[in-house]
Amino acid sequence: QVFDAGDYFGIMQVEEVDEEEEVDEEMEEQFKKPNPGNGPCFKVIVTNENGLQASNPNSVFLVDHAWTFRAQHARQQLRRVPGLLHRMANLMGIPFHGEVPDEGSIEQVLQEMWKYNQTYQLSQGTAEEKVPVWYIMDEFGSRIQHSDQPSFAAAPLFYMPQQIAYTVLWPLRDLETGDEVTRDYAYGETDRLIRKCVLLPWVPAEVLDVSCFTPEPPDEHYQAILEENKEKLPAAINPPVYAKDKVFKVFTDIQQVLNNLTHPRFVFTDNEGEADILYNFSHFKDYRKLSEEKPEVMVNQFPCENLLTVKDCLASIARRAGGPDGPRWLPRTFNLQTELPQFVSYFQQRDRRGEDNHWICKPWNLARSLDTHITNNLNSIIRHRESSPKVVCKYIEDPVLFEREDVGLVKFDVRYVVLLRSARPLQLYSYDVFWLRFSNRAFSLDDLDDYEKHFTVMNYAPGVTLKQVHCEDFIPLFEKQYPEYPWTMVQASIFKAFAELFQVASSKPAPLGICDYPSSRAIYAIDLMLKWDTSRDGKRIMQPQILEVNFNPDCDRACQYHPTFFNDVFSTLFLDETDNCHVTRIV
Repeated sequence: QVFDAGDYFGIMQVEEVDEEEEVDEEMEEQFKKPNPGNGPCFKVIVTNENGLQASNPNSVFLVDHAWTFRAQHARQQLRRVPGLLHRMANLMGIPFHGEVPDEGSIEQVLQEMWKYNQTYQLSQGTAEEKVPVWYIMDEFGSRIQHSDQPSFAAAPLFYMPQQIAYTVLWPLRDLETGDEVTRDYAYGETDRLIRKCVLLPWVPAEVLDVSCFTPEPPDEHYQAILEENKEKLPAAINPPVYAKDKVFKVFTDIQQVLNNLTHPRFVFTDNEGEADILYNFSHFKDYRKLSEEKPEVMVNQFPCENLLTVKDCLASIARRAGGPDGPRWLPRTFNLQTELPQFVSYFQQRDRRGEDNHWICKPWNLARSLDTHITNNLNSIIRHRESSPKVVCKYIEDPVLFEREDVGLVKFDVRYVVLLRSARPLQLYSYDVFWLRFSNRAFSLDDLDDYEKHFTVMNYAPGVTLKQVHCEDFIPLFEKQYPEYPWTMVQASIFKAFAELFQVASSKPAPLGICDYPSSRAIYAIDLMLKWDTSRDGKRIMQPQILEVNFNPDCDRACQYHPTFFNDVFSTLFLDETDNCHVTRIV
């Protein structure tokens, strides 16, 4: 609570001298002021006549945070919190003279704030509470400039007694009066090219000479993922053979299965040790032990299935089907941790060609659209990389839309449940019912933070209506809107994409592909959209775009409207009986 920074530091405004003579533009580029924003240029310097000693325990300072927020609430807060827009505009050098927040100034702050934002996330709590928090330091902290040889270090500190975060600022070497206070905006990044990309928000540069080619990662990458997941691969076993009339004991912790599986050849047991089938909600890890001790016990998961269900892995294995750009059924995707220079190059090339540059940033492993952001601001994408591991996918700018009479043309996505009976030989089925989700507002490529316009996942947002249309009602409505595109034809192209995805996912031995463990079975939900594309012979086609593959999906709606759902699933996967089971064989 001692406010003594003023005894040690001063904020200086740097005057820009008007040059009389014409300065060569190239030279001017190099000497652009380091300061973010368009306003006057500031520096923080040491003003204490004794300087600062790095070894002195009193040389540690706390910086207040002027604004703390989650990215999806930023616009709303700038509109509603008194004085916030005024303070942020001032801090960022944006002219704002009115009393009432205007959309133009808000938009400028939202664009400019990525030069000032810092981030942390809480390590405990619900998935919602773990979504990264962004903050902007006060006027003093925000005016500390970047240097590759910084004089200070800064890090956020969450102070539990007050439930408040501060930034701790401490000197890295002894400083004299007049020395500048700087920090490294790309702290911890040693690779020269990646540093250049990370610093782009403050030091504009072109990286067009970097190839945007993203080959599939090397085998070691997959080996590392296996080790990180602590999964133990099974020993080779012979496919078990069961008696024709065997009744299987099922051990499960999934309530929907317990409530809905009524098939006479399956009974439940509370004793995991005597089960014939383990149908677990959580990820199974030790396949080695299972294969050695109980090779005949079936399990509802495949070793290495995370290659499908984790977004960065999905993108890398998909490249086996479509070369470096990926297949036509997956939006162009970059892993921001490992492919940042390629992405920046691709973004800048598209920019130069005047092509659409809307992208969607997604965490590798959060569901329900949490911490997912749509933007055409390169700075924002580069900075989102700091909060949690993310992929960035080309946002579908020309989706096939659906006419809702109450709203207009909205985005929709389709969820299919697929049943993987065996990885090698590949046996894949699709459940005959699919599910639809709709946006609540008419689609347009603006208001990118308007959740109800750009997202279709409504069943988790409080107070938001969820429009439901069953697939048997949807198909005639869809065909009425798009008479040249009968659903059978659309679905054939969807199934072709599923077949290709599972073929490449099982084409290499584990851990480079899904393990062909003979006692594994699984169901996955695949979410997809349709986009307008042009076929090789110039026709307008509806191209499926696979968005994600979900392990152990929520089958609540399935059971509610189709009470035989789990009977059908279990018959197909565990009995190899598909007659009257509402499934279609894809492969």
